[in-house]
Amino acid sequence: MSGSIAMQLDLTRYRRPQESFQRTFQPSEVGEQDDAYRVVAPVDLAFEIHKDKDKFRLVGTVKTELELPCSRCLEPYRLVVDAPFDLRYLPASEASAEAEREIEEEDLGVSYYRDEQIDLNELLREQFYLALPMKPLCQEDCKGLCSQCGTNLNTGTCSCAAEWVDPRLAALKALKRES
Repeated sequence: MSGSIAMQLDLTRYRRPQESFQRTFQPSEVGEQDDAYRVVAPVDLAFEIHKDKDKFRLVGTVKTELELPCSRCLEPYRLVVDAPFDLRYLPASEASAEAEREIEEEDLGVSYYRDEQIDLNELLREQFYLALPMKPLCQEDCKGLCSQCGTNLNTGTCSCAAEWVDPRLAALKALKRES
């Protein structure tokens, strides 16, 4: 889906110093097959466009729901995304001109556009990945899976021993008991 005409912001349409953009995308319009999440609700994208000659600043929010697997029990769960962003865009020609320069902290929020277009799908995917937690959990106290039989301990129990002993350490355990 990436790069489709509908997902391109045509910068030639914005001539005043400040204008607004608002659009709702359907889940099928955004994302890629190999993303770590799945978009499961309409995506509301709204931002102010601040224009200064060939420089653009987009300040707004993206709202949706993502489905992703819990890192403990692997069950899918939904994550509500309400992410503010403040992004600066410069022409791609400036990127090559500044290639040899040391990167400053303010440069981290800068992206580049080509052919008077900003790829909104790329903007959305970046915001989704920034919204993902480091360790996605379906609930704070998720019990995960049994390491021996794979039972989801949130929904059931198993008869596996509560404590797993590494068989390579059995000889050391026997020595400890003897002393």
